[in-house]
This record gives sequence, structure tokens and C-alpha cells, in this order.
Amino acid sequence: MTTERPTGQGERDGGRGGRPRDPAIEEAIIRAALRRLVRDGCTRTTIGAIVTDAGVTRSALRRRWTDPCDLFTDALQYGLRERRQSQPPLNPAPLPPYEAFAEAVRRLAPGSDPEPGPGPGPGHEPSLVLYGSVMSEAERRPGLMAALRDHGVRPRREEFLRTMTSLQHRGAIREDTDLDTLATLCSGSSFGAHLRTGHPTPPDHATRVATLLWPTIATSPHPCPSTPPAERTSQVRDPATTTRHREATTGATPVTPIR
Repeated sequence: MTTERPTGQGERDGGRGGRPRDPAIEEAIIRAALRRLVRDGCTRTTIGAIVTDAGVTRSALRRRWTDPCDLFTDALQYGLRERRQSQPPLNPAPLPPYEAFAEAVRRLAPGSDPEPGPGPGPGHEPSLVLYGSVMSEAERRPGLMAALRDHGVRPRREEFLRTMTSLQHRGAIREDTDLDTLATLCSGSSFGAHLRTGHPTPPDHATRVATLLWPTIATSPHPCPSTPPAERTSQVRDPATTTRHREATTGATPVTPIR
């Protein structure tokens, strides 16, 4: 699949004549700006850092983007577009209903994204950090937030809702399911998990969320049709086991009840 080439401000405005633009330089600038957005955010990212990372001159950048906000917006759009092109659209038809739901949950979560371009791979929360950076600039740079909604949030949500509608047509999930609220719960859980621990979202996070929510929306009486019975029973822990698990994973000290 071909990745669309980034477009600089000069080309968006019709160009100013002179030498033809070099697509390789523009892509280097775009990728450098995107990495800086993830690493430093808009406020701390400087033009000097971007041109150093990209291996270009300031004049090369200024010929293409006179306003840093335009550069950040183009970089964000480019990264989110590349993310969408990194995997084919979800086709739920050949999947068992629960598997289709679990995969839709996984794709909806920003933490499932690969890093756009060179940089850390999955598990380093590049998308969650990028989302947080853009959200912190919502008042100062509303164009960035609009780009995030249009190219990041909306395509994920539309794919999730298409999958849920398909499962409703198959009779797998209830017709009265509030799909909008379901999408919000599933996407917000990744942010919640990251904020709670400060660590990358566990690889099985989407599966755990899907397993928890499936009984509330499925028409089947079984919680997870694709899960073996032995694994289903293991999902219900003894209270003492749950306490020991929480202590082992969080280091929390149990609270002794007052009698």
C-alpha cells in the first residue's frame, strides 16, 4: 500500500515557482516533526530541533512551512494517515462474533498503534503520548485537535461502529446496545490503564476489556464463545486470590477493616 506523500504549505498555497520541491526533504521534516511531537510536545519542540533531526537547513523548512502550527498539523495528519494504512480494514464477516468484537476493541485503542515512522515500536505508547500532547494544546492550537479528531479518532470510531452494526445484523449482540457509549468505554480504557500505572498498556488489555463487556451486549448466554470453559471459570477469582494478585501487581498494602 502506498503512503501518501506529505504536502508542505508552499504546495498547498499553489507554490511560488523556482526549484521543484524535493519529496524526500519534505518527508524527512514531517517525520522529524512527528517524532518531536511524541517526545517533547508542541510547546517544547523547536524549529532548530526539527531541522537537526531531519538533517536539513532552516531555509529548507521555511520554504515549505512558514507557520510551525501548519507543520505540526501536517505531521500529525501524516502520522495518523500512515497508521491507518499500516493495517487493512477490519472485516468481521469471517470471524466468530466475540473475536470480531475483541479485534474491534483492540483497533479502537490508541495504545495499539505502531509508531508512525522510525522510532519505538508497539508497547511504548507512542499514540497515547501523542494524543496527550495534542490535547494539552487544544486551546492554543485548535487546528491540531481538529486534525486529531478527523484523522485519528473518527476513523477508529467509524470502523468500530461498523463492526458492531455488523454483529447486530448477525444477531450476535443486542439491538438495544448503546454503541456510542460502548465505543467511548473501550477507547477510554486504554487511557485509564496508562494513567493508572504509567506503564505501557498490557498486550492483553483489549482482550480483557472485551471479555468483561461481552456478557453485557451479547445475545449468547456464554461470556466468551471462543474461550475454553476452563479459562472461563478461571476468570472468577477467589477473594483471597484477588487480593494477593493485586498486591503482587501493584505493590499495594491490604487495608485491615475496622471491626
